[in-house]
Amino acid sequence: MTTTAGRLLALLGLLQSRAEWSGPELATRLDVTDRTVRNDVARLRELGYPVDAVRGPGGRYRLGVGGKLPPLVLDDEEAVAIAVGLRAATAVVGIEESSARALGKLEQVLPDRLRRQVAALRDATEAGPVNTDSNVEDPAVDPALLTELAAAIRDHQGLRFWYREEPREVEPVRLVAWQRRWYLVGRDVGSGGWEPYRVDWLELRRPGGRRFTPVEPPFDLTEFVVREVARTGWAVHTRIVVHAPAHEVLERINPAVGTVEPRDEATCVLVTGGDSIETVAVWIGMLGLDFTVTGPPALLDHLGVLSRRYAGAVGGAGAGAEPVSGASGAPAR
Repeated sequence: MTTTAGRLLALLGLLQSRAEWSGPELATRLDVTDRTVRNDVARLRELGYPVDAVRGPGGRYRLGVGGKLPPLVLDDEEAVAIAVGLRAATAVVGIEESSARALGKLEQVLPDRLRRQVAALRDATEAGPVNTDSNVEDPAVDPALLTELAAAIRDHQGLRFWYREEPREVEPVRLVAWQRRWYLVGRDVGSGGWEPYRVDWLELRRPGGRRFTPVEPPFDLTEFVVREVARTGWAVHTRIVVHAPAHEVLERINPAVGTVEPRDEATCVLVTGGDSIETVAVWIGMLGLDFTVTGPPALLDHLGVLSRRYAGAVGGAGAGAEPVSGASGAPAR
């Protein structure tokens, strides 16, 4: 196997070194028979490298499209993983341009089959704002599932799947990565409504749905996912009255924290949530603004604990100290 692998790499190197080679020339350079050259060319083609046969005396070979760069042999999952990583890195300040260039180079060197998969995933995905909780375990998502969803988006192919034990038929339009989660945005075939679906919660059904003519969503996809997840996708949800105008709250929060609904010139409602009560308490405590919380009960209880804990930390106040109020003096409940 080592000899065969080494010979295949040598053959690729020769094919890259000039435009065309005859079969006998390759056999001489590799010190093998013409038959071995033909078999090795067939092996390269099975691996996805385009080796074209050119008519001429003794048979001639040349590399086709996708074979001009040094060989990079990846299986499907590895190619998808690299593409996902580079796609996410394009949103990181300072390396966005180099990440985009690296992704482009990866697509050039990959065999055509994998290049199409990676390109489909690139074109089908968007990245939401970053705001993660390191204490929450990341959900497992099958790279093959991401690849299949991206291909369905590219080909305008409807999907049928189970979602929280309910059957759904959806016209998929985009994959959005946000909060270390993957969401499929699509239009429900029955109701015509748009929804984000957590990818780790869906199970594809066979056969899939029908091909469709894509409809442009009437909203920004990333903002839609953030808003809808605030409503349905978090383990903990809350609506907090913030005693400040909406524009001031929007200037202070990361969009990943939630959405802001204006009420009047002096107050607004922050719709937020998280995977734990502790996470939500941290987020609203970092606002630096007065706020009022009315629920859920578990969040109220936790804020009460924090209130007594912080009161006890100020000036040596004992356990009987009056609870502190909201983030900066307003009642917390």
